[in-house]
Amino acid sequence: MEESRLCQWTVIRSVLAILQWWGFNVTVIIMNKWIFQKMDFKFPLTVSCIHFICSAIGAYMVIKVLKLKPLIVVDPEDRWRRIFPMSFVFCINIVLGNVSLRYIPVSFMQTIKSFTPATTVILQWLVWSKHFDMRIWASLIPIVGGILLTSITELSFNMFGFCAALFGCLATSTKTILAESLLHGYKFDSINTVYYMAPFATMILAVPALLLEGPGVVAWLQTGPPLLSSFCIIFGSGVLAFCLNFSIFYVIHSTTAVTFNVAGNLKVAVAVTCSWLIFRNPISMMNAVGCAITLIGCTFYGYVRHMLSQQTPGTPRTPRTPRKSMEFVPLVNEKLEDKV
Repeated sequence: MEESRLCQWTVIRSVLAILQWWGFNVTVIIMNKWIFQKMDFKFPLTVSCIHFICSAIGAYMVIKVLKLKPLIVVDPEDRWRRIFPMSFVFCINIVLGNVSLRYIPVSFMQTIKSFTPATTVILQWLVWSKHFDMRIWASLIPIVGGILLTSITELSFNMFGFCAALFGCLATSTKTILAESLLHGYKFDSINTVYYMAPFATMILAVPALLLEGPGVVAWLQTGPPLLSSFCIIFGSGVLAFCLNFSIFYVIHSTTAVTFNVAGNLKVAVAVTCSWLIFRNPISMMNAVGCAITLIGCTFYGYVRHMLSQQTPGTPRTPRTPRKSMEFVPLVNEKLEDKV
């Protein structure tokens, strides 16, 4: 009886953790799209910089003030030699995501981001000469096919937004691959990742945001909607972006790798549905089919990777290639290799 209750509580805790993760993730995406589209605040660099600032403050509070997570100590030399290059790629990744969100619908952007498994495998194969099991290559076919079908049938297609989302996938893959070598020996969780990388990302992005978008932000402040509500929404999205990372920490410890992979793909479906209900962007039947094929392909890819990782010692294994990582995720973590 006690064991049965413990099992039930474990399931309930896992479901609550996943729902919390979904809630934060979908809310951040919707709020960012609302900022760009409804509030007409078309400054993705500024929004990204605000997110970095909120996340840096939040990580400091969690680790240094509340002491909810232990600090992973990094040598000062390694901060510049290892973490700074990672922060630069990390910054590009987040900025490209927000840029794409400004120009294309959430549904299209989320579908393109699901292309990350393919870009990760292809980059490792081309640049690092890694070889993969044929089952890995086969699992990429529905992902690529779904992306092509979605792109061809997208009614709100924008080339600039499409390229930003696609290069964002490349940046995500590059960041994850570089983490294997640059962060070797450090096992970061989501909060420590933000603690070290968000300040660097803020430093990198502050000057470009000020020079490129400063005058536009000033003009928007003079002609835009009420300042108090606008600031609450913009900074609120930054706070929720940090809360998203904190929720990931609980999901990691409450689910298995397979559950995390499936939940991640279902989260994309939830985000697409919610964005359509709010923004009513046109979605054709073939476009929805392409999105579904992509998500099924991502789930199949995660399943194949999991099965290959369970092979007995001595059996040839495929290199460990992360699927993707959402805004502000851990860089070195077994379960999060399936996810961003």
